[in-house]
Amino acid sequence: MSAIEATYPRVAQPQRMTLRLIGSAFVAFGVFLSGFVIDEPAPYELWMAGLIGLWFILGLRISRSVAPLLALLLTFNIGGMLSLTQMKDLATGPMYIAVSTFLALTAVFYAAIIEDSHKRLPLIFNAWTFAAVATSALGILGYFHAFPGAEIFTLYDRAKGAFQDPNVFGPFLVPPSLYLVHGILVGDLKRSPLKALALLVLALGIFLSFSRAAWGLFALGVGLLIFIMLLKERSGAFRLRVLVLSLAAIIMLVASLLVALQIPKVAELFSARAQLVQQYDGEHLGRFERHRIGFTMMMERPLGIGPLVFGTMFPEDEHNIWLKSLTTYGWLGFVSYVGMLVWTLALGFRYLLLDRPWQPFLMIAWISVLGHATIGNVIDIDHWRHVYLLLGTVWGCAALEVRHKRGRRA
Repeated sequence: MSAIEATYPRVAQPQRMTLRLIGSAFVAFGVFLSGFVIDEPAPYELWMAGLIGLWFILGLRISRSVAPLLALLLTFNIGGMLSLTQMKDLATGPMYIAVSTFLALTAVFYAAIIEDSHKRLPLIFNAWTFAAVATSALGILGYFHAFPGAEIFTLYDRAKGAFQDPNVFGPFLVPPSLYLVHGILVGDLKRSPLKALALLVLALGIFLSFSRAAWGLFALGVGLLIFIMLLKERSGAFRLRVLVLSLAAIIMLVASLLVALQIPKVAELFSARAQLVQQYDGEHLGRFERHRIGFTMMMERPLGIGPLVFGTMFPEDEHNIWLKSLTTYGWLGFVSYVGMLVWTLALGFRYLLLDRPWQPFLMIAWISVLGHATIGNVIDIDHWRHVYLLLGTVWGCAALEVRHKRGRRA
């Protein structure tokens, strides 16, 4: 029985269905808004805050399967609250932790509504894809100055779409790209040209973000997706189809990349960004030296030093999620965050190859969580909204599997 049905047991079936459809549409619209975060608080925060409150008022439950995610994320943020005690000037510290706590609740919310009905997964990922295509198109148009004022969608000659930072914009486009790749490989070939066009828009947006993390995330994600699909499917005909379509997609993307590189401005920036180690990585007090100094310093600060304090002590912020967890959330937050990521990856891996209606979404979310944990070595991801959606998806799918097994035993 769903949350809405439990709350309104006497409501007629057509009215129940109407409530469920409206609720699901509101969730999809919230996911769509996650692609437009130029200013904070963004429309996403305002919409989701009201939506989460409404759903829980209507009786949305947090099951035993989802409760560990809630406990770990709350413990993570309790560590952040304790770190505030180490700050001489609170400044924006409390607001930073408030945003962290809110984003943690969105992960739990997504997990709960997915467990309530797996049919919301296509709505969520379709809404994410529409948002990604829209914001990617804005980034591309902005990069090429297609209309007056289009530069608002760029930063430092890099596409950023309707985001504040190209380094968030690029990774945001990767999970929808994997969703489109999966749809092309297993879906109706008649719809493949439209999906291929959308994928091309996303791939170009990722490329023009000139985010090395996004490039690596995209390459890792597509490679793992194809590998897992070939591992799961034993049919020779299906494997041949996957290999042929994958090869065609790679040729299309490479050809598009070569065309883009014919533009001098693109080629020059690509040449600079393609270097594995940039000057600001290896120089004195650069990214890697800051990491070393920061980890050493945090061995003596069990409560951390508070949100955004590290950036006032050094030329830039941590740019490392593990160091960020220590500085902003203390030892308690670090242990909670690492535990949560390990648990998420182990949970998803356990159910990764099962033949279920929600398996494609679990696979895409699991690959994306693994990829984001990897790029977290060189970037902070603790306030990336889509990361919490991915976490909620993995936990929600795992909860569906537990409920499925319980139903079979019953």
